[in-house]
Amino acid sequence: MENKPADYNLINGWGIDADPKNDPTYPYKRRTNEEHKGYNWDRPTQQPITVEILHSIERPNVTAVFGTSTPPSGLSGMLRRYAFKFSENSYGHWLPLLLADRINVVEGIIEDLSRGHIPNILAEKGYNAEWKYNRTALLQKVAIGAAIATAMVLYFNRKNKD
Repeated sequence: MENKPADYNLINGWGIDADPKNDPTYPYKRRTNEEHKGYNWDRPTQQPITVEILHSIERPNVTAVFGTSTPPSGLSGMLRRYAFKFSENSYGHWLPLLLADRINVVEGIIEDLSRGHIPNILAEKGYNAEWKYNRTALLQKVAIGAAIATAMVLYFNRKNKD
């Protein structure tokens, strides 16, 4: 295979921003207050707060419109309340929220089982679609999971025998 330069001019729109004379922000944009005149608007009517709403400590109030379908509850809700005590630019905010999402999945399964509904976890996680459209990757995931589970069982059985 020859090592020749690629002709990017065949790509529609390639290099459209290469000419500094055609770039209104080159070398830097001189900002004025005039361009902000169009950003003024009246705040929408505040949605009634009927459930607990968590909001960033960087905001003095809640946004005008927000979701109310799943208010914080249980252990995941406690983690979410803890996370919102931190600034949005810290790990103390985002890591507990990630953990709370994972815990909320387990809480949802327990809630389904307590109501007598057996959740179809494979379908809810999208395994049917993955089996249909990405079978190789699914089989690889299953094989890796089985190998890890087998290794753990063997390790703990060996440890118990000693």
